[in-house]
Amino acid sequence: MAYSDAQKEATARYNKKAYDRIEIKVKKGRKALITAFAARQDKSVNQFIVELIDKAMLENGDA
Repeated sequence: MAYSDAQKEATARYNKKAYDRIEIKVKKGRKALITAFAARQDKSVNQFIVELIDKAMLENGDA
């Protein structure tokens, strides 16, 4: 079944309400390396980065 325009709009509205966005910039070529590394860990790039942040905050007592 195709992903309808109404479903796309509903998802966009939900994401805007439920999530904050953080943009990061990396040097050219790094995105592919990060994406491949995350995939080897069976994670999305987002999941990989969020878990690294959570781990660092927990280790620092800020979680």
